[in-house]
Amino acid sequence: MSTGTTARATVLGMGALLAATLFWAGNYVVGGAAVSSISPLDLTASRWVIALVPLLALAQLIEKPDWSVVARSWPTMIAPALVGLLAYNFLLYSALQHTTPVSASLINAFNPALISLAAALFLHQRLNRTSVLGIGVALVGVLWVLSDGHPTTLVSTGLGLGNVLMVGAICAWTAYTLLGRRRTTIPPITATAVQAVIVIVVLTPVVLLTGGPHIPVESGPIWALLFVGLGPSVISYVMWNKALTVIPPARAGVYLNLITVFTVLISVALGQPFSLAQAVGGVTVIAGVILTNLNALRRPV
Repeated sequence: MSTGTTARATVLGMGALLAATLFWAGNYVVGGAAVSSISPLDLTASRWVIALVPLLALAQLIEKPDWSVVARSWPTMIAPALVGLLAYNFLLYSALQHTTPVSASLINAFNPALISLAAALFLHQRLNRTSVLGIGVALVGVLWVLSDGHPTTLVSTGLGLGNVLMVGAICAWTAYTLLGRRRTTIPPITATAVQAVIVIVVLTPVVLLTGGPHIPVESGPIWALLFVGLGPSVISYVMWNKALTVIPPARAGVYLNLITVFTVLISVALGQPFSLAQAVGGVTVIAGVILTNLNALRRPV
């Protein structure tokens, strides 16, 4: 691949990451409002039902996959489907029942540092002293957010259910990101569509056994479902998977900071509170993440 072609691919990958993070930020805000009337289980299942047809159509129009090869390869997509499409979203929506979109997104800001740490452990990517320092700084920022500026109180009060669920969500996304770097012959949109099918197959009996789905027939919940089913579910996942084909996990992970930035901007615009402790903690986390990935950012793709 020529230098010019590589540069264009990198720029397109960066644009894809920007689009993905913008819609994921919307997922925090809209999802936070939706869980007041739709359960996390129903919301997770319904979004992939809505997303499935657009994903399949885009896969056929853009990628034209060999469906016989896809049919033979679907078992390799079970793990990404369960951790990325199912677990992450279910844990996120569950967390949003107990915490604000801003707080959840600030915890999510630690994700890039966690991805770098996991990449070092499982993909044997080098973690130098600067990266270790960055992870430590980012962790301090997360603890500051979790404790509302009083880290010592965590010993007596604990993390809180919403925060624990959100930590679980970023662990699930870390696994999904690392799995996305495995060599595969299945193109990204097709892979996301197949993973959506897997999630639907897994969740449908669970939803039915719990007496669902319970979707209020009102404009607010319906519009929320359409948004999370098309924006974060189709556009974001397609863009993220496409970007991972040209941008390494550590560098792609840095863009997850924009979820926090976009979420804060949207939330503040909607009149939601944003405390000084959240601001200090968020800046500290992002500074730590930049330190963690400093070498990756300097290296050419």
